[in-house]
Amino acid sequence: MVKVRVMTVNDWDGVNECWKEHEGTNPVDDSPEGFARYLGRNPATSFVAEENGRIIGTILAGHDGRRGIFHHVVVAPDHRGQGIGRMLVESAMEALRKEGIQKVLLVVFTHNENGNQFWEHMGFTIREDLFYRNKYIEI
Repeated sequence: MVKVRVMTVNDWDGVNECWKEHEGTNPVDDSPEGFARYLGRNPATSFVAEENGRIIGTILAGHDGRRGIFHHVVVAPDHRGQGIGRMLVESAMEALRKEGIQKVLLVVFTHNENGNQFWEHMGFTIREDLFYRNKYIEI
């Protein structure tokens, strides 16, 4: 049976294992330190899906006080199509609502057809009027 629960820093090993084939991770933010830092700022809004002690799904969710953002919504390939992604998203959205957040954004690669279909099915829309710029800087 799949159980969805709040993600904790103690989940790092299982989360990292789940992310192994996930495109879009980076060695700074998605390190044990970056993971702990993110959860420290967002302690109640990120979730894991677990089955028999194995983490089979993740959603990092946080906010800046105005907008929520989802990162690394991942379901293990052998568990896709079972509603686990939906459970994770709904859990994160409810947690964000409790913190007063009404809008959520995310970034999906254009070539991720399955992911884009999932997000469309979940009611997310593409904002053609926005242009996303990204630069990593050393502070």
